[in-house]
Formats: sequence, structure tokens, C-alpha cells
Amino acid sequence: FFHFYAGICSALKLTVPSHTIHGIEGQPLHLSVDYNFNATASEIQIIWLFERSQSNPKYLLGSVNQRVVPDLEYQHKFTLVPPNASLRINPLHLSDEGNYIVKVNVRGNGTIAASQKIQVAVDVPVTKPTVHTEPSSGVVEYVGNITLKCTVDRGTRVAYQWIKNGKRLHAGPNYTFS
Repeated sequence: FFHFYAGICSALKLTVPSHTIHGIEGQPLHLSVDYNFNATASEIQIIWLFERSQSNPKYLLGSVNQRVVPDLEYQHKFTLVPPNASLRINPLHLSDEGNYIVKVNVRGNGTIAASQKIQVAVDVPVTKPTVHTEPSSGVVEYVGNITLKCTVDRGTRVAYQWIKNGKRLHAGPNYTFS
């Protein structure tokens, strides 16, 4: 029995990206999935689920052969064009960050199944920075300090870098960073 089961299992190969997929908020995102099997199929079922950490997976949509069955709540956001198992998310929101699970079932002589998980991270583009000067009147040469504060309204994974005359500034006797 074990040999038979192992043989059936290896008959369906499901390939997904091996690394985290980064998408941009407000843009479409395509989750690319390939599958192949060495069996005769009478039915091919594709199911997509979404899970955030500490929450149960949610059904997004699925298909049997060419007929797509969406979850009505998400039908305008997620697209599947069978027999392709790839998922399109449009538009992408911050709340779409998490794991997407794809499951493929192939029914022929028996049923073979495989599932894979794709991790999605959503990036928010960095807005134009604003710089505030304290004191706002500026300072006299050789007297007192001036503080430049740089902020952005939105953006994920923001890194700040100060540049003077085309060269990166580093901490030293004249400059401190916080």
C-alpha cells in the first residue's frame, strides 16, 4: 500500500516561487503556478486559500475543469483562468499580505493532489520626504547647532540617507544621526 501511495503522490508536480513575492500596494500582483502530472485526468480542480498569521485560511476561489467558483465576497479582486493555476490579485492592499495556498486535485484512475504555499509581502511606495530645520531661522557660522528632520508620510521599509555635495554623510565630530 505504501509503495502505491508514494507512486501516486509523485505523479503530480506543483511549482511555485520559492521566495517571498513582493507586490506594490494598489498595483496588480500575479502569483505564478505551474503543474503537470503523468496520469489521465477526467477532472482537474484548483483551489486558492489565503491565511494571515493566527487566523484560519479563507477560501478565495476555485475551479473544476474550466468552471471558476469564486467566493462572492472576493470575486472582483481575484482572478483565475483555468487550466492555468496562477492567481491574479488586483488591486493589492496591505491586508493582502500573508500566505496564499494553492491546491490542485486531479481525478482520473484515482485522485492525486498537491498543495504549495506562496508568501506575499506588500510594499507601500515611499512618499516624497519633507525636511524641517530647527531652529527655522538657521544658525550663524561657528555658533550653535542646526537640526534637520526628514520624515515621510507613507512607505514600507524606509531607509534614510543624508548626502552633501553628492557624497554620503557619516557620523563624526560635525554630524550626529538619530
